Amino acid sequence: MKEYIDLYIKNRGKIENFIENSIESLGELGNQSDYFYKQLFLTFTSLELVYVVDAKTNIQISPNIYKKNNDNDEKNKDRSYLINKLIIKDNNFAFTKPYQSSTGTLCITVSKKDGDNIIFLDFDLEKLLERVGIIEKHIYFSKIIKGFYFIAGFFMMILAISTIIYGGYNFINHFIQGSDINIDGIFKPIIATTLGLAVFDLAKTILEQEVFFKSYSKESKIEIKVLTKFLITILIALSIETLIVVFKISIHNYDKMINALYLMGGVSFIILSLAVLIFLTKITKE
Repeated sequence: MKEYIDLYIKNRGKIENFIENSIESLGELGNQSDYFYKQLFLTFTSLELVYVVDAKTNIQISPNIYKKNNDNDEKNKDRSYLINKLIIKDNNFAFTKPYQSSTGTLCITVSKKDGDNIIFLDFDLEKLLERVGIIEKHIYFSKIIKGFYFIAGFFMMILAISTIIYGGYNFINHFIQGSDINIDGIFKPIIATTLGLAVFDLAKTILEQEVFFKSYSKESKIEIKVLTKFLITILIALSIETLIVVFKISIHNYDKMINALYLMGGVSFIILSLAVLIFLTKITKE
């Protein structure tokens, strides 16, 4: 869903103008009945929540008004923490950055100062982008894609945990059986654990970005960061494996040392490629 944030930032002026003009056409908003605010959901199909705060006392003077119900528990609560964050423009409007709402959707909050009151409107960003005509989205296909990421992400986590458990089991079992301490008994579990951590971290990133949206911060280089972190973890595992191969060949099959050299060369090439990637990424940022 990072693409929605990119689209919002790219088309922010168009979206804000649409919302401001639509709200201005409704007239006074600050002193209206709950029924009036309910009608706003007919005007804005992307609207999720409406509530009103007294600009002088910072106390919420209306319930949380949703499309199908009202939540009176939120009435009379102090909203100073919201008011203090507002950057109100000359036209009395204020817009927040995209964030995750309590319903789990990606939202923006629009505030309009009207007299002694400030009205807050939470918009579903995805539906808002559709309404403005910036994206065209098939709801069922999107659910299928989200479900696929959900299944794949958790399956990768299960595999990662299984790999770590397998490494630990082999390490403990090696000593329980009274086997002599050797390179395989020590380093093989380390490799399994390292690979498990790499896969788990990748699965976590997939779930956060595509399913749960833990973070909506604008980060244009997040894919590079994830790739870099994953490759570094894999390189650690490959380097350990290379050491094991070198030790084994030097002890038992010295005539096949060239194979160890090929493996070391491959790992070195990956390290150089990663260094170039990091260098180019740094140049791009600057």
